[in-house]
Amino acid sequence: MHRIFQHVTIKYFLVYGMLCSCGTAVAQTTPLKPPSSQVPDGWLTKVERTDFRETPRYDETMAFYEQLAAQSPWVKIESFGMSPQGRKLPLVIVSRDNTFTPELANAKGKLIVLIQNCIHAGESDGKDATMMLVRDMAITKTRASLLGHVVLVIIPIFNVDGHERFSQYSRINQNGPDEMGWRVTAQNLNLNRDYIKADTPEMQSWLRLWNRWNPDFHFDNHTTDGGDWQYDLMYAFDGHATASASNIAWLKNHWEAKVLPALRKDGHLPIHYFSLVDSKDLTKGIRSGGGLTPRFSTGYVSIRNRPSILVETHMLKSYRTRVIGTYNLMRHTLALLNSEPEVLREANMRADRETAALARTGSDHPETLTVKQTKSSEDYSFLGFEFQRTPSDISGDIRITYDNTKPQTYLLPWSTQTEPDKQVTIPRAYLIPQEWTKAIDLALLHGLHLRRLTSPLTAEVETYSFRKVSFADRPFEGRFRVGYEVDTTVVTRTFPVGTVVLPLDQPGAKVALHLFEPVAPDSLVSWGFFSAIFEQKEYGEHYVLEALARDMMRDNPALRDTFEKKLADDEKFAATPWARLYFFYQQSPFWDTAINVYPIARLMTPSTMSIEPVK
Repeated sequence: MHRIFQHVTIKYFLVYGMLCSCGTAVAQTTPLKPPSSQVPDGWLTKVERTDFRETPRYDETMAFYEQLAAQSPWVKIESFGMSPQGRKLPLVIVSRDNTFTPELANAKGKLIVLIQNCIHAGESDGKDATMMLVRDMAITKTRASLLGHVVLVIIPIFNVDGHERFSQYSRINQNGPDEMGWRVTAQNLNLNRDYIKADTPEMQSWLRLWNRWNPDFHFDNHTTDGGDWQYDLMYAFDGHATASASNIAWLKNHWEAKVLPALRKDGHLPIHYFSLVDSKDLTKGIRSGGGLTPRFSTGYVSIRNRPSILVETHMLKSYRTRVIGTYNLMRHTLALLNSEPEVLREANMRADRETAALARTGSDHPETLTVKQTKSSEDYSFLGFEFQRTPSDISGDIRITYDNTKPQTYLLPWSTQTEPDKQVTIPRAYLIPQEWTKAIDLALLHGLHLRRLTSPLTAEVETYSFRKVSFADRPFEGRFRVGYEVDTTVVTRTFPVGTVVLPLDQPGAKVALHLFEPVAPDSLVSWGFFSAIFEQKEYGEHYVLEALARDMMRDNPALRDTFEKKLADDEKFAATPWARLYFFYQQSPFWDTAINVYPIARLMTPSTMSIEPVK
């Protein structure tokens, strides 16, 4: 899950488990029942056999799918990569008419749905729900109709190494199962922060999988952390200016309009994913929106022009409630897709067409890379529980305790509106020097189409330079993040043979922007892929610079005046000998003009060039 809620105490967690073994919120009026009441002998999943107390290990999970594949021609098992510890990354394809390749799916007009489980391996609700759903499609056939216009591409366990770090002490905030996997990979990296930078072998394999199948719809199944309230199901999608308008319209007018009422009829209480304005006081209000940058699955899939639903079951509800909730959310979504497949297909095609046209209309319509919350809000009847705020003699802070036996409705301000924040004018193409191989390889891994100059190109381009550059003092996801401010310059340059051309008139244009625009929240510059450009490699000895400074002041009285004014106005500068000498070094012909200069150029106008594909 995305850790944006406040945590609960372990003492309260245990109390909740004893008080609410049924797992249903107080406000629910329809009892939650297992999805399938008639299951043949031998086909109950482990979670069902253990009354929703135990989730299967990796080998047990795959043994169940192998049993399915052996008994049903609708199920096929593949692998889409290997983990750092040498485990296969499993893939299960489900189709009732032998549509087991993307080529066949496209030829038959099938929607391709990617279901992704256990990216955070301790959050196993989706894994167990998906096993039950596939069984009910392929064996009992009670859900066979959900495969009418759909092919399922299922990742049973994404973080396979973290999954096998199995323990009852994995997730302190979570009410079951008895044991579960670990949040991060064997390399201590969070896969749900890795979609853009793709440092992990698992994510590199996932990107190849996405490029091959190009799904029409994506589930990412999680479990929340957070406070306590009556809602058992939360969901999120990118519904802001960073997403395709056609995808947003489909998610709001079709998915929300039809799936949410069906979930409520089942007895669930769904709500859009939110965070607290004040983590220690619910009454201050809630907010949602603006946090789905492309380091996260849902933000990344959005810039690939596809709708993605982040599923977040409430961690304090019983495991039975959470698994059944995930099952029902997926089945109602699949029912919607089967009832009107052409509606989603057209929305996706329109998103691709509009994105590919961005480079032609970019000067008139800047693209939004980030959004920010507005101050507007609307009153919302929030189904919570009574809570108390008391001083803590342990933390010295405010302690929050909820009483889940006392439901209460709060009229809260809910801020959902956002407005564009960082925007860029879209270039016709990026020109990437061929020596920056990691950036080029990563662009290819993200499915972008690249070209290479076969003859020199002279063109007017925009370039960026950086100032106020700073580096984080601690690593985040294995990298030291870079901060900076950006200046833009227009120059005429000649680009040699071999320069890589990344045209923006392609469906992946938004991915390219997020990779190569420095102000993008997960740009390669900010993740440290270009940190070498901030390093000075040549230096001047002080005695040499002393002579250089005197010569420069003798030949340039205006420079002398500027130096003396800076001495008078800047105490820190005046007190720092090396800064005073480097003032002259930086303005001499010896200074390295490539320092703090972005090597990638933005081609803003159409240009005739000789190119060939990069493979």
